Amino acid sequence: MASHVMEELPKTSVLDPLKGLLLTYFMPESCYDEFFLNFNFLDVPCLKIVLSKGLGIGIILGSVMVKLPQILKLMGAKSADGLSFNSVLLELLAITGTMAYSIANSFPFSAWGEALFLMLQTVVIGFLIMHYGGNTVKGVLFLVVYFGLVALLLSPVTPMPVVMAMQASNMPAIIIGRLIQVVTNYRNGHTGQLSAITVFMLFAGSLARIFTSIQETGDSLMALTYVISSSCNGLIAAQLLYYWNSSPALKKKKKV
Repeated sequence: MASHVMEELPKTSVLDPLKGLLLTYFMPESCYDEFFLNFNFLDVPCLKIVLSKGLGIGIILGSVMVKLPQILKLMGAKSADGLSFNSVLLELLAITGTMAYSIANSFPFSAWGEALFLMLQTVVIGFLIMHYGGNTVKGVLFLVVYFGLVALLLSPVTPMPVVMAMQASNMPAIIIGRLIQVVTNYRNGHTGQLSAITVFMLFAGSLARIFTSIQETGDSLMALTYVISSSCNGLIAAQLLYYWNSSPALKKKKKV
């Protein structure tokens, strides 16, 4: 009697048409198999990977417009009252350092992509502060010099120790930059043209980045940078709540 060996058919999933997309952005193939072929949705390592990837993409998508409310508020008021240009410069230093360090170490885009969009929006805010302060020519010069330095930093000419030094300088830059803004708010007795939406989104994003930087890069320097950033963003968010009903107009009325 002839025996027929039946070959086991490969497992399939209803999500197979989306497999390429899921593997590219959300999970390795082993996790796809675990979730959608073995139906083991409680695999902790895979859950961490998917959560981290999902958060990372969410942060990047949010960063595309996180500072747009701030930019629109400045343009609507035609004033940069309450915003510190020095604070913006230090924030740019931190963002640029993170971006250059991540690119140099070939970290996945989901681990640092928001830095690119935050950088572009922060540069616009820096220009608007100068423009509404009556220094438009200096603002244009600021744009030219900054983008020239970024091009140099991202080129092969810049040695890795310089990039690492920039990343290491992020922590003092973030602390000093945010404290300048905190002191400015305290002295003014209001938060001026600071956008609440932007501040709270930055706070939430930096909190989420603590987890994703640990999961995606395993780099303690990156994780510590986001811990510091979250603490400082939280302080400014607390000031916004404290000064919620205060404004430059109200301050002027009280003085009269």
